Amino acid sequence: MEIRYASHPNEVKAYDTARLRKEFLIESLFVPGELKMVYSHVDRFITGAAVPTQEPIKLEGDKHEMGAEYFLERREIGIINIGPQGSVIVDGTEYVLETKDCLYVGLGNKEVIFKSADPANPARFYLNSTPAHKNYPTAKVAITEAEPQHLGSINTSNERTIYKFIHLNGVQSCQLVMGMTLLKPGNMWNTMPCHTHNRRSEVYLYFDMPADGVVFHMMGEPTETRHLVVRNEQAIISPSWSIHSGVGTNNYTFIWGMAGENQEFSDMDPVAMTELK
Repeated sequence: MEIRYASHPNEVKAYDTARLRKEFLIESLFVPGELKMVYSHVDRFITGAAVPTQEPIKLEGDKHEMGAEYFLERREIGIINIGPQGSVIVDGTEYVLETKDCLYVGLGNKEVIFKSADPANPARFYLNSTPAHKNYPTAKVAITEAEPQHLGSINTSNERTIYKFIHLNGVQSCQLVMGMTLLKPGNMWNTMPCHTHNRRSEVYLYFDMPADGVVFHMMGEPTETRHLVVRNEQAIISPSWSIHSGVGTNNYTFIWGMAGENQEFSDMDPVAMTELK
């Protein structure tokens, strides 16, 4: 498990591109036949992916790094399949996930196993995990069951549909909030006008992008913005003090996961366009 440490905004002002990418960009997550995870000291957030091929993959953490006998001993996890059909087996119960379906697994479940319906065309499970203090029931939400929220306009190049999976009015959790945003064709901007939320951090996974497509992800304090070039199936760690916007060379999809003081989706500090630098 890779470890990332928290960075102070005053230090980030002096980072070059290579250092920014090292600290905040997760370049390689989806590796066939492997479970990959990054442990961030920003809100103790774990970001990962499992791509089971011939053999199923068991969710296992680093005992030394996590100090736990099993992964969910003191944690909860949200799982979204961004690939072909696959299954997640939780303590013997199997949940089939189609593309863009979500599964929440709560504190105390001891065995979580990922498998693909077709090993030659494997599922691609994306994972967000946060510390937990209470057990909430395991729950699946298919993309067809999630209530879509349509926002934005083609005039501002941000017409999009938001699907909330794990949140206060949906699947219950201790602190994890998780959902997905799909930009419509011809739209490239996300989370602009931008905001921060000093009470929680966020992780974005960008996907559904062509091989030659990129997203220019904007980060940093509102008056000290930087950008990172992000490619398909790469993730960005966004600390609480940072904006988290992006513009792509074409439309794309992104998964957002949050952790921190509360689960209020609307709890954010808007940044006026006139303040950005």
